[in-house]
This record gives sequence, C-alpha cells and structure tokens, in this order.
Amino acid sequence: MIGTAGLGNMRCLIGERLNVVEGAGMTRGLIETDCLFCKIVTGEVPATIVRDSERTLAFRDINPQAPTHVLVIPKDHHPTASALAASDADLLAEVLLEAHGVAAAEGVAETGYRVVFNTGPQAGQTVFHVHAHVLGGRALEWPPG
Repeated sequence: MIGTAGLGNMRCLIGERLNVVEGAGMTRGLIETDCLFCKIVTGEVPATIVRDSERTLAFRDINPQAPTHVLVIPKDHHPTASALAASDADLLAEVLLEAHGVAAAEGVAETGYRVVFNTGPQAGQTVFHVHAHVLGGRALEWPPG
C-alpha cells in the first residue's frame, strides 16, 4: 500500500527519550522521541510508504541514488545494524525479508539490487535508526563511494 506513514492516536506508556507505545499498525515498541525515522513511524513526519508490516516500514528515500531507492526500517528504535543484530536477530531477518519484498514489488529482484546498511559515521550513517537501503533500477558500480 502506498501512502503516508501514521499510527493514528499513539499513546506513550513510559519513558523520556525512549517511549513504549501502542497504536494502530504497531503492537508495542520503542520509539526515540528525537529520531526522524521514529517520527515517520508515528506519523509525525510524512513519508511515501511502499510496504508496511507489523514490525517494519519501507518508504522512498528523499534523496534517491538510483531509480529504486527505498529504506526499510524496523518500527522499534535500534540505532545501528549491529545493535539490532545483538538485541533482536529475528527482527533483523524481517528487515532483510522486507528488503527483498521491496525489490520484487519494484521490479528489480530479477535484474539485481543492492541492500546496504551504513553503520556508524564513517560508513555514512546520518540517521541513527537502523535502516536498509534497497537500491536498483540501474547498474551499480563497485566499490561504492
């Protein structure tokens, strides 16, 4: 479903920066109040959604580097791929499955696509909410950047 992210009436249950929340489209999870991607999950910041599952969200990158450039995030806040792997390997697997689902839906699964996790400042991570970049629709050079 393509649309704008939003969980409707969110209810914060505890916390200061990290809040446990309940709402439509999200059973329970951690949200960091100052995180751009958490704000997309809660609907505070609009995004063009391409896939929305119980625990993940996929939306178009606002600065695309390829004809297909979609970000896949867990709805729970985890700052990096390594932090997510250490705390919830099943959720990391869901993010990768959704990345493949994005590639299939975008028509690039057969011709090829790249999944990138930038982890840390030197790798180019600028939003510290783990996200997979799904890139495709053109020949991708190696090595990148």
